[in-house]
This record gives sequence, C-alpha cells and structure tokens, in this order.
Amino acid sequence: MKSKVLAALTVTMAVGVTCAFAANPFVDVPSDSWAYKSVVELADAGIIQGVDGEHFQGQRNITRYEAAEMVAKAMAHMDKASVEQRALINKLADEFADELNNLGVRVSTLENRVGNVKLTGDARFRYRYQKNNKENDKSWDYRIRLRANAQVNDRTKVTYGISSDYHSFADNGAAEDENDILTDIAKVDYNFGGKSWNLSVGRTDRYVLGGNNAYGYNYGDIFDRTELAYKGDSFKAAAGYGKFKKGKLAGSDTVEGAKTGYGLIEGSFGNGTAIGTYYNSFQDANLDDLWGAYASFLFGRDWKLLANYERVSYDKAISTARGNEDSAGVWIGRLTYGKAVMATPKTWDIWVEYINAQDGAYAVGAFGATNSWRRIGKLDNLESWGVGIDYTFAKNAQFQVGQSFASKVKDGDGKDPEELTRAQFVFLF
Repeated sequence: MKSKVLAALTVTMAVGVTCAFAANPFVDVPSDSWAYKSVVELADAGIIQGVDGEHFQGQRNITRYEAAEMVAKAMAHMDKASVEQRALINKLADEFADELNNLGVRVSTLENRVGNVKLTGDARFRYRYQKNNKENDKSWDYRIRLRANAQVNDRTKVTYGISSDYHSFADNGAAEDENDILTDIAKVDYNFGGKSWNLSVGRTDRYVLGGNNAYGYNYGDIFDRTELAYKGDSFKAAAGYGKFKKGKLAGSDTVEGAKTGYGLIEGSFGNGTAIGTYYNSFQDANLDDLWGAYASFLFGRDWKLLANYERVSYDKAISTARGNEDSAGVWIGRLTYGKAVMATPKTWDIWVEYINAQDGAYAVGAFGATNSWRRIGKLDNLESWGVGIDYTFAKNAQFQVGQSFASKVKDGDGKDPEELTRAQFVFLF
C-alpha cells in the first residue's frame, strides 16, 4: 500500500488539529503538493512520522504494521473525532486488528463504545469414525453459531448467541423438520473494581469444569450460572452457582436438572506457566463433589505441557469394574508443539495426549458434554493415547485432526474400545 493512498484515506483522521498547523517536517513534500496539508496535519497530530523524521517518501510501499501504527495513533484521538471520522477509524481498526493486537493495542477499546453491536460466528464441519458407532453418513455432522455482542456502557456488556446444535448427515426426514435452533449464550457481564472484578449472569456456551486452562474432561458446554471472578496480573479466582444444560444432568420435563456450586483459583508465573485447582459441589444428582488440579508449563519457545488430575465422588457407592466404589479419578497429560492461530495463516501445532481414567471417572456418562475431542461414552474405564495436528490454512479457517491409538480397557475384562478418528474444518466470521 502506498503512503500517498493512505494519506488520502486518513485525511479525516487528523483530528484535533487547528487550521494553524505546524511547519512542514518533510523536505520531500512540496508546499504545492495535493497532499501537503493532509500530510502536515497528520504529522502534527502525531499519526505519521515519515521514514526518518525528515523524509516522507510518499511513493514508498509501507507494511501492514506501519499502517497499524498509524491506526493506533488515530485511535488515541477518538475522543476528538467526528462520527464520520470514528466510522473510518473503526473500519481501519477492524482491517488491522491482528497487527494492532500484536502491537499491544486492544481493539476492544473500539468495541467497548456505547451502542456498538458486533456480530460474529463460527461454522464447523466434522468427521468422526469409530467402528460400529460412527460409520458412513453417521460420521459426518455440522454446526453453525451466531453471536451478538452489545456494549451497554463502559462497564456492562450483553452477549446473545444461537446455535444449530449438531446436525448429522445421517438424519432422516426433510430439512424443514430440523427445527432445533437453540439459545446457547445469553448473559450480562459487569466489570468493576478497576476492571479486575467481573460479575457474569446468564447462560454461557462454554463452561469448562475446571476453567479454560484445564482439560475439561467431565464437562465443557452450555451452562446457566451466576459467577463472580477476579483476574489480576498473576492470580485469578472465580466462584459461582449454576445449572447444567447439556447431557443427562440437564434434566427433562419431569426430571429437574442438576445444579452445582463451584470455585477455582489459578496462579500464573510468567511465560505461560499456570497452576490451578478447582472444586464442584453437586445437587440433584447421584454425584457428591468433584475436585481437580492442573499445571500448564510453557518451555522453550514452542513447547507446552498440560497435566490434569480430576476425582469425582458419588453420594453412594456405585458398581464399577473395580467393585463397589464411591469415587474415581483420571490422569491426563498433553504435550503440544507450536501454536495454530486462527487469525494467522500457515501457523500450526502438533500434539500428543495420554489419558488414564478409572471406571466411574466420567460420572457414568451423566454429563454428556465433555470438552475433550474424544467421543462421549468412550472416555470411561480407559487407558489411551492420542495424536493430532491443527493447521490454519487461511485467515479464520483451520483444519484439525486427531487420532487415538493403543486404547484399552483399564479395569476388568471388557472389550477394548475401537480407535477414534476425528477431522474437522472450523471457520470464524
């Protein structure tokens, strides 16, 4: 992109500059140039700096990062901009959002304007193969979600979203009979205390039992709750109470859904390293409580290791492959190399995973909504390895594949589970 073109586009970005602007700082911009006034105003406003402080070089190609720097400086003058100027800055900020984030500029400063509504969404097309369970058309399904984020004021944000849920290409019947569009997110977030504290009330589309840095073995799906969270530079904590909305614990017209009170704490130590613990107390279910702990280590430049232990207890002893037991535990380890970023094409990662779960650790399948890539019903009484690759082949478009291997029953004489193949395309918009 040419500096000359950018100067023309950003002439309205020189906000807060009076008619009596400073002298021309660039020796290569003549006073009779069509862009003279715009260039000087932009320089006086601190939006552009030229090449070396003396030369503008209007015909030189500039990088996206240089353009992003100009946009960032314009964003700093938003309070002095007109409606038209703000609209232009917003468009430029959206275009250079990735570069601005890399520069440490939060594009959310634009999104947080009162009255701003942002629409986003995602689409997923998935293939899963597991012999005698997911074969032929049953292996294929899709899901599409839409989100609307509205900033009420500088502290309050409202989010609403709908989802098509999972549609299998093996389903019989006419397309017009597929009327299972559901509200998967409807919440209000309120920031206070210097924005370190956040109160969130309503439905979230992704409650991961243990928090976003845990594996989410037992649950990771729709959840109605009230949650109070604190997030500092190196410490965060959350506590809440809510009702499960996926799986058997969601209940039915005749059975009340299960509820839980929960809490978690996490400490971070720089360089991506974090250690946390969490606890859930259940109501209206055969479950009593659950606790877990995890540690996430980032070492070298590209390696990340996650270790997670989780133990679930029951109100009374249940029949397991080990006999009558009132609790069961699971160990999970995951090693990742690289990082596939949705906004950055040609980024990728590769991972290997190990899971060791006692019979009953997956709550007898009651949750029905794990955060794992593995299939529901194939997580209990299991010792298994997995490997996968994630590759961003275009901006906001990613291919993900996972394969289990060496899977076997952990306890008892049951039949070893079939290996699972999972591949999917994910698109953001």
